[in-house]
Amino acid sequence: MKEVAAGGVVYRKKDGELEIQIIEDRFGKITLAKGRMEAGETVEQTALREIAEETGITGRIVEPISVIRYQYETADRGTIDKEVYYFLVEADGGQLKAQAEEISGVAWYAPGEAWRLQKANGYGNNDEVVANALAKLGIEVDPVA
Repeated sequence: MKEVAAGGVVYRKKDGELEIQIIEDRFGKITLAKGRMEAGETVEQTALREIAEETGITGRIVEPISVIRYQYETADRGTIDKEVYYFLVEADGGQLKAQAEEISGVAWYAPGEAWRLQKANGYGNNDEVVANALAKLGIEVDPVA
């Protein structure tokens, strides 16, 4: 069975400084806004909807970042082949507010701090996504750090 999801790395410029949105999920891990595609949606629409639902922030897609593919097992559906499409998204409105059912917190961080949090407590398959997003924003990070 195949499952498609989409999300993004959201950024903004505040007082001339670049900030990256970071989510803490209900398991205490650092992650990115993402969710399953609904019938009739494009991956781009899914990404923007999920970001808005999970964080309260609206945005516009700047460019694709990457597609992450992995498998996981469920008792009722068996092996699931999952594809997650990630986009670089510039925030353009909304009010920052964590969706209580999905995540425990959301905040804006300087790029270096966002990378540090990802490396220290994020899901490993998001390292590439965050590093690629930062590179697209002109921020080079040490992939090992």
